[in-house]
Amino acid sequence: MAISFNIEAEIRTDLGKGASRRLRHAEKFPAVVYGVGKDPVSITLDHKKFLHNLENEAFYSHILNLSVDGKEEQVILKDLQRHPAKIAIMHADFLRVSATEKLHLRVPLHFINGDECPGAKEGGLVTHSVSEIEVACLPKDLPEFLKIDLSSLELDQSVHMSDITVPAGVELVELAHGAEHDQPVASVHMPRGASEAEEDEAAAAAAAAAAPEAAAEEGGEEPAAE
Repeated sequence: MAISFNIEAEIRTDLGKGASRRLRHAEKFPAVVYGVGKDPVSITLDHKKFLHNLENEAFYSHILNLSVDGKEEQVILKDLQRHPAKIAIMHADFLRVSATEKLHLRVPLHFINGDECPGAKEGGLVTHSVSEIEVACLPKDLPEFLKIDLSSLELDQSVHMSDITVPAGVELVELAHGAEHDQPVASVHMPRGASEAEEDEAAAAAAAAAAPEAAAEEGGEEPAAE
């Protein structure tokens, strides 16, 4: 079943810092909705309900149904300001969406089969360079996430942005800037400590192999003539 998010909001007429503090005492917080050629509207949201929505990863990359005093419109969460020290939302920005206008939105990356790739089986460590990526698409094509299969990743190999399979109608914004922006998103390498340990073991083995030869050469030397 497809996930849907419905947000209830009220128009906010009492503006300013003092008004925002009063809202937070009432367990609400301020927000604004703008876009598609319409005037921005200041709104008020329920803090507790909104925090519950934020627990779902899909909320950040979904078309949201926003109802403002009973009038519904579709939006995306464009910006979020959190309190630096407390679990609290200070402000949110919502962008109205149009069925005919492309969106630019960051969606999460889901990496699968990393533990099963050949590089990991050889003792390599799989690392992820990024956890989300910006896409451009019409609202109807917006993916909830992009899946990246690492099952064929060999040791010392990387998966780049250009390797990501995207649905029809979806573009990766970074790649539109040129090939030099085709950055790695995941790779597998031997852990640094393991590499150093292997080098130490190899050096020790070489030294051990050389020791008998050196001893034999010393033992076979003739005393110098007087």
